[in-house]
Amino acid sequence: MVSEEEALIQKVVDLYEQISGLESLKPCKHVDTLFTELVVTCMAPTSPNFHINSLSNPLQQMRSNLIRLCGQAESLLESHFSDLLANFDYPLHHLHLFPYFSNYLKLSLLEFSILRRHCPVLPSSVAFVGSGPLPLTSIVLATRHLPSTSFHNYDIDPLANTQASKLVSVDSDLKTRMVFHTCDIMKVTEELKEYEVVFLAALVGMEKEEKLRVIEHLCEFMAEGACLMVRSAHGGRAFLYPVVEECDLVGFEVLSVFHPSDEVINSVIIARKKKKDHDDDDCLKIVGDDNHENGIENGVVVHNKQCCDHIHGFNNHGGMIEELAE
Repeated sequence: MVSEEEALIQKVVDLYEQISGLESLKPCKHVDTLFTELVVTCMAPTSPNFHINSLSNPLQQMRSNLIRLCGQAESLLESHFSDLLANFDYPLHHLHLFPYFSNYLKLSLLEFSILRRHCPVLPSSVAFVGSGPLPLTSIVLATRHLPSTSFHNYDIDPLANTQASKLVSVDSDLKTRMVFHTCDIMKVTEELKEYEVVFLAALVGMEKEEKLRVIEHLCEFMAEGACLMVRSAHGGRAFLYPVVEECDLVGFEVLSVFHPSDEVINSVIIARKKKKDHDDDDCLKIVGDDNHENGIENGVVVHNKQCCDHIHGFNNHGGMIEELAE
């Protein structure tokens, strides 16, 4: 009898073969249908014994290729809708036209809730690394949750930044609080000390080694005590996005990890850059339902307190998703 995990893997392999055979990943009905089916497949619950690192080498290579294809398709989708929105006199009034906008609303609320939990004083200046042509996270956070915060968006692609800046250029508030930097984040050094919070997009560093180099660079130049918000993936969702584990955040104190069980795809990790004399004796604890009052639900939160092995789950009230988050 085929296990649920084996059925998941076989379905992902089948979809990978179809996606990798496409002539183009530009948005169209067929492309959208395949990626929607892939995301829904990867959302299926997996047992605690399922670990993406236990896959065979051929499956690991397939997963690596699939993540890159997802990244390319996501970029093309965002670019398409960024251009479409720019045709309106006031683009920000039409963000709902992006088919997965509601999922960005939920992810941004989740990240804000986690940030507020650990940073009672809201940041005056944040950086978003890997903002892309449709910087929905920055826009949603700036307009709904952090109305006085300055956002510095970093992307290596000049066209993506040109597209993104057009979307906010007609908004008298956002155009003064949102800055777009075209550069490789690995070449940004002393400026990183200016940010109280740095968000790291899921697809910045798609290979493990790339991701670790970016995290190491951020740790070197971020201010002591500044927070790093990292997007990761868990369970079957790891076929879509790179996985960041707590042990990868060398030089940071991991405050909490949230693995969603609803339509939000990305796991979220918040960590604080350690002071040089930081005591490393803490370990991870999983905590539960008290998070509902903070807007954190439908998942598991891992909290960096003293050692404890109590595990409390959250009810899964989520439905299907058609998202590849930024």
